[in-house]
Amino acid sequence: VDAFQAWCGPCRAVVDLFRNMRNEVGSDLLRFAVAEVDSIDALEEHRGSCEPLFLLYAGGEQVASVRGANAPLLRKTILEQL
Repeated sequence: VDAFQAWCGPCRAVVDLFRNMRNEVGSDLLRFAVAEVDSIDALEEHRGSCEPLFLLYAGGEQVASVRGANAPLLRKTILEQL
C-alpha cells in the first residue's frame, strides 16, 4: 500500500516497479493499492510526513514497511515477504 497524504500525493516513481514485479510474480501473489492516510483512521499514525511510505500486508496483517522511494530496497523487501 502506497500510504500518502493529499498535500503530497501518491508516489508515482514506483508505479513501474510494481507493474514489472506484478508481471514477474503474478497478480495472485502481489497487489498494489494507494491509501490517503488523512481519510483512513487505521493509518492515522502515518500522518504528518511527506516521505513516501509503503506498507506490506499478508493475511490482513502488516508484515513490513519501507520509508522513502528506494526502489531497490522496496523490491528486495517485497520479494523477501513473498
